[in-house]
Amino acid sequence: MILIAHRGNIHGPNPESENNPKYIDDALSQGFNVEVDVRCIEGNFYLGHDESQYSISVSWLRERKDNFWVHCKNLEAMEFFSNSLIDFNYFWHQEDDFTLTSKRYIWTYPGKPHTIKSIIVMPELIESFNYEKLKDCYGVCSDYVGKLK
Repeated sequence: MILIAHRGNIHGPNPESENNPKYIDDALSQGFNVEVDVRCIEGNFYLGHDESQYSISVSWLRERKDNFWVHCKNLEAMEFFSNSLIDFNYFWHQEDDFTLTSKRYIWTYPGKPHTIKSIIVMPELIESFNYEKLKDCYGVCSDYVGKLK
């Protein structure tokens, strides 16, 4: 099962560090994949959940693409990744039950049914969460992936 650190979080939410390039690199260095929030504004790229906090380069993204799950936060970012010759894994969602990523994985909202092609997102948000159920999925995106390793 693939473990995806939500915004770089491994041991719980850390709003001050989430989406910070150094924080993300730390999660990658520990062997996790990372879900990152990416915006493109007038050809410039930024990380940040609710706003454009950290300026990054396309080369920074390319160097990490094999371990990134790119959550496009605006249409310009979606357009860039859909036109890129580089094979990024990207998606857009809000509160959809299911979203298909560009690499055909099912990004599955907390508490919704899942398959072996699903990425179960934030299972810790579900009251009746049981780690045993995680074995029948492709991966998990969580703020607590350190508990699953």
